[in-house]
Amino acid sequence: MSPLKIKKGSSKHSAYALRANYGETIETHTLAVLVDNEAGVLARVIGLFSGRGYNIESLTVAEVDHQGHLSRITIVTTGTPQVIEQIKAQLGRIVPVHDVHDLTVEGGTVERELALIKVQNTGEQRVEALRLADIFRAHVVDSTLDSFVFQITGDSEKVDAFADLMRPLGLVEIARTGVAALSRGV
Repeated sequence: MSPLKIKKGSSKHSAYALRANYGETIETHTLAVLVDNEAGVLARVIGLFSGRGYNIESLTVAEVDHQGHLSRITIVTTGTPQVIEQIKAQLGRIVPVHDVHDLTVEGGTVERELALIKVQNTGEQRVEALRLADIFRAHVVDSTLDSFVFQITGDSEKVDAFADLMRPLGLVEIARTGVAALSRGV
């Protein structure tokens, strides 16, 4: 109890009542944004996220229509449902943005990520790394007497699991492309 004999948070005029509802669940969404392929567009899209403190977990960009000069930005972000809706609305208002799709909401998606994983080891650890790579369908794309570079594709969880298993076997470096995603069906 405070000296004023008012219980903390009991008044609707309390500062605690002004806080945002932190009980809401944080969701992960994959957004596909079709934009003009011109200088500065990516900076404007990313500026929207950084200016408002939104997090980007994965980002991939590539030109998808050479004749139309269009690029597709695939963004994996997290937030409450209200924050995700706000992100989509604000992305739609940026001038070079043609279309914004929330692949998470629109139904089934196919998501893949590519990673290159360098493992340095010798002896039994080398054999174990090759055995695990075979189980995960990872391919050896470079080999020296004391290291391998594996290429693995799949969903992010598969890439994470493979990297976690390679850590005790001598993981040196990892490079990931980020998520590429398409909606299923027509």
